[in-house]
Amino acid sequence: MSLGSRAAAACLYLALMGCTDRPALAPVPRAGVWRVVLDLGQHELPFQIDLQHPDSLSWVANIHNASETIGVHDIELRGDSFLMRMPLFDSEFKGVVENDSTISGHWHNYLKGPEYRIPFVAHAGQAERFGAPSSPTGAFGGTWEVHFSKGTSDAYDAIGVFDQDKNGLLTGTFLTETGDYRFLEGSVDNDSLRLSCFDGSHAFLFRGALQGDSIVGGFWSGTHWTEPWVAYRNPDFHLRDPDSLTFLKEGHDMADVAFPDLEGNMISTRDDRFKGKVLMLQVMGSWCPNCVDETVLLKELHADYGDQGLEVVALAFEKYEEESRAIAGLKRFKRAMGVEYPIVYGGSAAKENASAKLPFLDHIMSYPTCIFVDRTGKVRRIRTGFYGPSTGEHYTNYTRGLRTFIEQLLNEGTAPMPLATKG
Repeated sequence: MSLGSRAAAACLYLALMGCTDRPALAPVPRAGVWRVVLDLGQHELPFQIDLQHPDSLSWVANIHNASETIGVHDIELRGDSFLMRMPLFDSEFKGVVENDSTISGHWHNYLKGPEYRIPFVAHAGQAERFGAPSSPTGAFGGTWEVHFSKGTSDAYDAIGVFDQDKNGLLTGTFLTETGDYRFLEGSVDNDSLRLSCFDGSHAFLFRGALQGDSIVGGFWSGTHWTEPWVAYRNPDFHLRDPDSLTFLKEGHDMADVAFPDLEGNMISTRDDRFKGKVLMLQVMGSWCPNCVDETVLLKELHADYGDQGLEVVALAFEKYEEESRAIAGLKRFKRAMGVEYPIVYGGSAAKENASAKLPFLDHIMSYPTCIFVDRTGKVRRIRTGFYGPSTGEHYTNYTRGLRTFIEQLLNEGTAPMPLATKG
């Protein structure tokens, strides 16, 4: 039986079963490592979880992507049914426990619509993501110049950074001008690579093969997107400066915004609490994994520099059109992330809406975008996108330079300084 057929049969069984109490003879999943496979049709997207049953009432899981671990604590078993809700993003697994080592069903990603779902099957005791690497003859470690959808209207450039060990295990990511593809993990078989990532929002699969001095491959994002990519080894390849992609419109030098917070109270950059302070305005969405990575950093900066005059405000633009649903998601995000600075609601995540709500900017190119305001209220820097911890030295270098820049702003007086206008 195919993955899709098995998942369909499992869901039909759940619909007919209609039970809420777990029968005494219902199969109990094994504790330990499980390999979960999403069925994309022509390809399978695998990732690993560590499923544990710490007491008689609860289940927990850790999802692994390279060095990243995502803890999942909202897991429920009812009869033979299995439900695992992701902690940050509005998605969940619904399935049937077929036996102690097999669970099948669908992953539902409600951010992409009420009908968006992908069949999955999970097997206990399978430790390898793509199976054991065989004869890893290809050398993929290093830095690559990458072109996605080359020669089309959807074309964009990226930097590929990969680490390959002697056994053929492969980790890395792609950096684009709007962010990175986060923690990718996979393996090398002969002269081909396979990489995947699952974080509750994104389900990414990359495949590629060496052809001479280049890699030719494909990229799948769930079931809704696929595109080709080609890469050339080039340690000197660079993208445009992220500080040059978004800028103030002519005639503007301040970030004048006012939005309601999650309790309905209006928060404005003109409020007394921000006067004489250094302010970071994060244009973000709770649905955005790169925004999650940046939020972790902003929390650290706020904790380290808050008593010296640093304030942070997150300007959230959400996928859900219904305000009540968007606010509920933001409250969940704030609670799960432990955010202590204000999150305000700007409306729909459509970039046209965000640009209209922030008329002092020329446009919104990416979520996240971070706006740096000095103690005089002047915009000093605008950073498009975010390179998170999966990017290695790119993240290290950015965070080091960012701390230096923030300390400079905190130590400045009130003398006029250069503005973040188009250079």
